Amino acid sequence: MLKIVIIGGGISGLSAAYYLAKGGAASTILESRPRLGGVIQTDFVEGCTIEAGPDSFLSAKPAALELIRELGLADQVIGSNDHLRKTYIRKGGRLIPMPDGLMMMVPTRILPLLTTGLLSWGTKIRMGMELLRAPKPRADDESVAEFIEEHYGAEAVDYLADPLLSGIYGGNPSVLSVTAVLPRFVELANRHGSLTRGVLAERARAAHARPNSPPAPLFRTLKGGLGQLVDAITASFGGKVEVRQSRAEAVERFGAGFRVRIDGDWLAADRLAIACEAHSGSPLLSAVDARLAGLLGAVPYSSSMTVALGYDAADFGRPPDGFGFLIPRKERRRLIACTWVGTKFPYRVPEGKVVARCFLGGTDDAAVLTEPDEAIVASVLSELREIAGVRAQPRFTRISRWPRSMAQYTVGHPRRLAEIEARTAAIPGLFLAGNAYTGIGIPDCIRMGRAAAEKILKGAVQTGG
Repeated sequence: MLKIVIIGGGISGLSAAYYLAKGGAASTILESRPRLGGVIQTDFVEGCTIEAGPDSFLSAKPAALELIRELGLADQVIGSNDHLRKTYIRKGGRLIPMPDGLMMMVPTRILPLLTTGLLSWGTKIRMGMELLRAPKPRADDESVAEFIEEHYGAEAVDYLADPLLSGIYGGNPSVLSVTAVLPRFVELANRHGSLTRGVLAERARAAHARPNSPPAPLFRTLKGGLGQLVDAITASFGGKVEVRQSRAEAVERFGAGFRVRIDGDWLAADRLAIACEAHSGSPLLSAVDARLAGLLGAVPYSSSMTVALGYDAADFGRPPDGFGFLIPRKERRRLIACTWVGTKFPYRVPEGKVVARCFLGGTDDAAVLTEPDEAIVASVLSELREIAGVRAQPRFTRISRWPRSMAQYTVGHPRRLAEIEARTAAIPGLFLAGNAYTGIGIPDCIRMGRAAAEKILKGAVQTGG
């Protein structure tokens, strides 16, 4: 029987194990943490559903919803309250709503752009003139900041691209690769010249293809939190998956396959999937392919922290407005963003309560993860008071630290990825999955885990293993 080892029990590794089991193949997951799920972790406090890590996934990417349906959780799927969706950006000490009609940082409606106080008239005129831009395809990679500034100006980088991407990646648009982070925008700009014109054309095609379909919610999640997904995957394993709570210490070639050292012993593997963070996989592969190990180790990561604060709704003069707010780097002290959980999703917060979920860390402030809880809470409360006028004391707080958890697709990532894929393909039986490669979100990681499983199963059929 084929021996398959998966290093990493986050959503990438769990997805690989699930699809292997579905195809009839047994596997062993090695996970150094005391629980499975990686950054997916759901807690319940005073009737509130608190996500310690990601709270949802993008509806536009299908892999997560496909897996959820296969697991029999379709009736647990909920969408974001998009009728209440309003996101504020802090500028000049005030919270200003993002104008309606933005697709990320691309304007698609004229009136909201003209009336917004978030951007100066010079930027508004430049955004309008961008509609006349002719195609200027580029062969080389560039930063998100360079790309957006070329289309819409520096202010659009500072007050749109920066806060939006800080909230997603915890990174800096000046170093993030536009080809890796916003590939669809690059394709539209190359084809149409104007990014705005390209987005409008794409929307028109989508509306024509589905003339009577209501728009899908921007985000989806599960009623009982994303921890439901982890629980359902593990419950589906039956006897097909062995989970060992042990850290992989080394990997070596062994015959036609590999062997993995854990707890001082060696575990043989005909097929090996590295589904942990690239910086953890790098030292493991040093004896297999030193160049590949170096490429994985070169993928930067940011650290993040979530701070959830629960309040009595009676302590608020009026309910919080919108999904929350983002703080651009130019305006930032510690807080990167804040989400009003009960406004964004139904079923998360019972009546009479308010939950704020705050985000800290990122590439500029990894040191915050080392600070004591009391100092962090005091800092967050001070900023919430100043920014959002929240003066009440929380009923509860929950802090979650995620060191080096979010891969950063810096300029040059596509070239690095191409070499990683070529070197991995040259090593029979080795497969990679995780947020270091072709997407950081839950659907991306599920897609990569499934792809690794499909390659393993296909190879087993071809070799009769």
